[in-house]
Amino acid sequence: MRLSTKGRYGLRAAFDLALHYGEGPQPLRDIAERQEISEPYLEQLMAALRKAGLLKSIRGAQGGYVLAADPAEITVGSVIRALEGATCMVECTDEDGRCAKADHCPARLVWQRIQASIDGVMDSMTLQDMLEDYKNLNADAYMYYI
Repeated sequence: MRLSTKGRYGLRAAFDLALHYGEGPQPLRDIAERQEISEPYLEQLMAALRKAGLLKSIRGAQGGYVLAADPAEITVGSVIRALEGATCMVECTDEDGRCAKADHCPARLVWQRIQASIDGVMDSMTLQDMLEDYKNLNADAYMYYI
């Protein structure tokens, strides 16, 4: 499985909104600038995330985008699936993609285990987890002198 720019950029945009959670609507232009994503492309991603119920858009001069829920309630998996669709590595692990050999295929068991691991990681991580990781990664960025 290889994520497209939709999934990668969309997760960055969702993270950006998590980083600014509680600060009010974030204009598309500001998100695009901070994340170095073109506005027209970001607009498409935001529309998909809004349609999935992960974001809300606020119109008007002070409008923009906000997360539809607390960052601790939005999983990485929900963001990726909203943008990429199913995350199946191979068709036989998809509910609709069973082949005639599925019941006797040892390789299918390998694909199912790998898929379960991928889904487990994506569904166990939230935007809040990403925020905490970000803070830990940047903890050494500040030098305090007394």
